[in-house]
Amino acid sequence: MDPLSKRSLGKTGVEVTILGFGGGMLGRAAENEALRTVEAAYDAGLNLFDTAPHYGQGLSEVRMGAVLRQKSRETYVLSTKVGRYLLPPSKEFPLDRSPDAKGLDFNEVFDYSRDGTLRAIDQSMARLGISSIDCLLIHDVDVWSHGSREAYLTYFKQSMDECYPVLDDLRKQGVIKAVGVGVNEVDVCMDFTRAGDFDFFDLAGRYTLLEQGGLGDFLPLCLERNIGIMLGGPYNSGILATGAKEGAKYNYKPARPEILNAVQRIEAVCARYSVPLAAAALQFPLGHPSVTSVIPGTDATSQVERNIG
Repeated sequence: MDPLSKRSLGKTGVEVTILGFGGGMLGRAAENEALRTVEAAYDAGLNLFDTAPHYGQGLSEVRMGAVLRQKSRETYVLSTKVGRYLLPPSKEFPLDRSPDAKGLDFNEVFDYSRDGTLRAIDQSMARLGISSIDCLLIHDVDVWSHGSREAYLTYFKQSMDECYPVLDDLRKQGVIKAVGVGVNEVDVCMDFTRAGDFDFFDLAGRYTLLEQGGLGDFLPLCLERNIGIMLGGPYNSGILATGAKEGAKYNYKPARPEILNAVQRIEAVCARYSVPLAAAALQFPLGHPSVTSVIPGTDATSQVERNIG
């Protein structure tokens, strides 16, 4: 596969490279390395750059914007997310470092209201230093992020009643090109697909070499409706890049024994055909016609080079 070949993001007509740049880890690198990493991805020809206020509590957007705002705007596709805005800490709300210990000194506030959505967009543009965003996603409306199905349903209703109409209106005005949802639960994707007109989903970790939960109902529905998929987490947060070694991460935690055993079996097949595990993992999702691009999280120039290779 040619990582610089392009596919259309659903029915939007937005053309993106099949290998994109995921900014989820960008806030954790040293400053100079982070900037060099974005520069290396751009110089290599990748044109899809995805970030979010949640990544590094704003630091990913700051670093990505520092590089991209120096480039011709038509040469890249910029994607970020709504559902959180950032506030400086106060006596009432001391700084919460739990989202990212290396992030900016701001607290995150979940808010899928109309005002919260507009506030998030304005803040993102300010951090990026870029006055136009191509793709906006409703971020982390799921059980995993909010702790219970009851909380999820509350935020789901708010996001469809208030957040979605804002994004839909911006799309109709031509201010943005695509409206999406970014989560890591297939059932949630199905809920959103039934509730609104979404151009794409950022589905993290649920259609990979290790697990194919999206294959049941969701991906066939996307194919039927011409909904694109940006596939985040193609390495399942690490184990499909590192292999089943001690301390390997799966869903951002140490992998359980059954996951290690499954990956060992996959590694054995890869070894039989002299194919690197990471190469199989990165290319596998692109075999499905709904998957437009894979966007592994990247925080080092060496990772950019490896992913392209």
